[in-house]
Amino acid sequence: MTGLRIDKWLWAARFFKTRSLAARACELGRISSNKVTAKPAREVHVGDLLEIKNGSGDFQVEVLGLSEMRGPAPVAQTLYRETDESRALRAKLVEQRKNMPPIEA
Repeated sequence: MTGLRIDKWLWAARFFKTRSLAARACELGRISSNKVTAKPAREVHVGDLLEIKNGSGDFQVEVLGLSEMRGPAPVAQTLYRETDESRALRAKLVEQRKNMPPIEA
């Protein structure tokens, strides 16, 4: 397999719960492949750099493998590698949220 639709890959890699949610994120411009906004049918290849913005946060990942099937989380995690910059940025945001004062009702 040389390429796979990006919406299918995002679903298989467990960034989105359904393929239609992955396609919608592409349509809204929340997914970019190699710095280009990706449409749902865009093919993703091993070595591509993806920027993913979803409810869990922003991710920058390198594609390591392709899969048409959605498997368990440990298998899905073998399909990509998150960049060091992405991991550091997400850790910084988590720390900022912890230090925010609580909202009073």
